[in-house]
Amino acid sequence: MNRNFFVALLATLLLPNASIGATQQPGKIPRIGFLTNQTIASSTSSGGNMDAFRQGLRDLGYTEGKNIIIEYRGAAGKHERMPELIAELIGLGVNVIVTSGMPGVIAAKKATSTIPIVTANADNLVEAGIVASLARPGGNVTGSTRVDADFSAKRLELLKESFPKLSRVAVLSHGSMGGDEEELQEIQAAGRKLTIQVQPFPAPDPSQFPGAFSEMKKKRADALIFLSSSFTGFHRKQLLEIATKNRLPTMCAPGWIDDGCVMAYGPKVPELYRRAAVFVDKILKGAKPADLPVERPTKFELTLNRQ
Repeated sequence: MNRNFFVALLATLLLPNASIGATQQPGKIPRIGFLTNQTIASSTSSGGNMDAFRQGLRDLGYTEGKNIIIEYRGAAGKHERMPELIAELIGLGVNVIVTSGMPGVIAAKKATSTIPIVTANADNLVEAGIVASLARPGGNVTGSTRVDADFSAKRLELLKESFPKLSRVAVLSHGSMGGDEEELQEIQAAGRKLTIQVQPFPAPDPSQFPGAFSEMKKKRADALIFLSSSFTGFHRKQLLEIATKNRLPTMCAPGWIDDGCVMAYGPKVPELYRRAAVFVDKILKGAKPADLPVERPTKFELTLNRQ
């Protein structure tokens, strides 16, 4: 057989197989790890924030399962599971990790210094030592933070305007993660200006909720503010049921109104998740998290429960 003909025939036989193998390599499709404190039953689970993130990706030209893969993990309210779930995502070879709340961000940061991490809705990343500054994060974490001194003070001001005789406000928080302490300090500073006594009640475990409300009653709290966190958000129905039984007017995050909160003020969280998709897109196109400034929310909403 002519040698040149043999080489040409061999190349013809091998090239189609090489092409097929290349298109099937899973590494060709970006893989995103999505970690939440909520419960995720399956990859088809839906929710306001999750759907907002997916829509943000679709707006940028990504189709789940075709040119992007999303690996979902939910801690179901158990912060202690975060490191385990982050390890699973890293083991799957994700290109970017998207999470929210300080427990998820801290767990991801401890687990990797190389995989980009996008926060969709975190507390004070600078105070927690996660980023060097909002303008120049300097590491592998970027995204959005909801912490703003004016926002915290505004929540107390709105309560005072709605209940003019208010003089004592209880504040319930997780009490041990990230931005809780700073947000509480901001509310206390606003309380001093408005001559309102701010009463903090940390409750890092659901078993402590009844005792915390009992203490609020003893201290004659006129109203209650829930600090925004993945922990209080996960347990909001239980917390609001107890608050209603104790006839305490409540100020919550916007998404709590349907569960019985009296009034809510804060950033539009779904918008922050849509912005997370923008960060993911930039990172997949080569941008470094260290060079992407952390954003503060620009859209806030006030909602009232007419019931």
